Amino acid sequence: MEQTILSLCLGVGLAAACGFRIFVPLLVMNLAARADYLELSGSFSWIASTPALIVLAAATVLEIGAYYIPWLDHVLDAAAAPIAVVAGVIAAASVFTGVDPMLKWALAVIAGGGAAGAVHGATSLVRGVSTVTTGGLGNFVVSTGEAVSAVLLSLATIVLGPLLALGLLAVALLLAVRWVRSRRTVAAATA
Repeated sequence: MEQTILSLCLGVGLAAACGFRIFVPLLVMNLAARADYLELSGSFSWIASTPALIVLAAATVLEIGAYYIPWLDHVLDAAAAPIAVVAGVIAAASVFTGVDPMLKWALAVIAGGGAAGAVHGATSLVRGVSTVTTGGLGNFVVSTGEAVSAVLLSLATIVLGPLLALGLLAVALLLAVRWVRSRRTVAAATA
């Protein structure tokens, strides 16, 4: 039972990282599984394959780079919402072990997709505030923070443990909410 709960937390942590960047957590999962540091659920062994490594590495570079193009970052942010949820479902389901398949997919959709969607929604809010308050000039800082957060949350979830990683995510989301509120206050005061 304890192993099942840890695998569920692992899945939710990796899914949440998909809310920051879609391909970064999947690439980290690939590398961790290839190093025998992460156990993937049966039908998800393809994530650890060499073709997946090549595709995920290329997709990660393209995704991160595209977020630094001013007009494209907004388009990607809108398009990425449903894709992040799907990636979160895949990331979660791929590490859920010791669970009935029906329950596994229900949890992957609800917890994994929900975590990815919630994180992506929060980052969209931060990017929106950045766009309004800086005219888009500060979005590269947001993009960098999102990419770094995706890497750190993915690594923390796998290496440090899923419970600690989820705690770090909660702190990060709290800080993001405080930052958004402070920027709104500044924007309202100057208007």
